[in-house]
Amino acid sequence: MAQGAQVIDRAATILSLVVHAEDPISYSDVVGATDLARSTVSRLLGALEQNSLVARDADGRYRAGALFATYAARFGRIESLVTIAQPVLERIGEVTGETVNLALPSGGKVVQAAQVDSSYVLGATNWVEVDVPPHCSALGKVLLAFKAIPLTDEPLESRTRRTITSHAKLLEALERVRVDGYAVTCGELEEGLEAIAAPVRGAQGDVIGSIGVSGPSTRITNHAELGRLLVREAELLSRIITAQAAARPASLQS
Repeated sequence: MAQGAQVIDRAATILSLVVHAEDPISYSDVVGATDLARSTVSRLLGALEQNSLVARDADGRYRAGALFATYAARFGRIESLVTIAQPVLERIGEVTGETVNLALPSGGKVVQAAQVDSSYVLGATNWVEVDVPPHCSALGKVLLAFKAIPLTDEPLESRTRRTITSHAKLLEALERVRVDGYAVTCGELEEGLEAIAAPVRGAQGDVIGSIGVSGPSTRITNHAELGRLLVREAELLSRIITAQAAARPASLQS
């Protein structure tokens, strides 16, 4: 165990050296800066390169690898969208008193990126980073309906007796989402939990996320009214995203 920790520590030292260097750094510079054996540096740099943590340029010098760029592109975009969406989420929370979420598609899944908590004790669940099957959540149904995430042929998990487990019925439900402009779930994820969500569009007009309200069925009763509210707020957020994308297209393009 101690030897394994030592290897990790040495690899982390080399990785930190490469990432913090102002310019790509040579193999010899890494050896000189770490006082490690040349064979050890060579082996560790090879492992880091194989896992896309470092990369070599045309001169054989090392720089941060593609994995860092992937992380920055993914989470930089998410952080930008969360920042832009926060005032909208808070306004919806003030009007409804219920839990409000922003969801984004990532790798075919629904990522709960931001939340404004309910003002009620009942219903104040933190959904951020919770893995929720898209077919039984309003946020996920929106992303499925507008093809922000793919609908697969895999069996649909049953969470409650009201969960849609038939692909044919799910397709009907998704068509209803496109017609109404918002999605509704009634006890499909959890018994007694209702949710409504609407699509958020990017600068190119494609759906890049969804915003939704959720709470107990005793309070979430007027689906149509909440649906219209969410559509209005989602359209406003979409216009803001488009305007900011025009000003800074590299950071906010969908």
